[in-house]
Amino acid sequence: MAASIIYMLCALTAFACACLILRSYLRSRLRLLLWSGLCFCGLFINNVMLVIDRLLTGPEVDLSTGRLAVALVALLPLLFGLIWVEE
Repeated sequence: MAASIIYMLCALTAFACACLILRSYLRSRLRLLLWSGLCFCGLFINNVMLVIDRLLTGPEVDLSTGRLAVALVALLPLLFGLIWVEE
């Protein structure tokens, strides 16, 4: 029970971070905020997949490879932004 609450809180936190960062990007137009917001969008998807994997599907379904792939793809925009943004 506690684990399910933590999984959902992690997903909600990632969603809130994504919304706040992207809203800040719309105001300031700093590209690093865009890359960070996209990263948190991916982390939100990753956390939703974790909730689905752990709480909604049975042990016969394993989404861990997909979750890891989503986490890797989520980090790529931030890595790109950190390397290529020159501001």
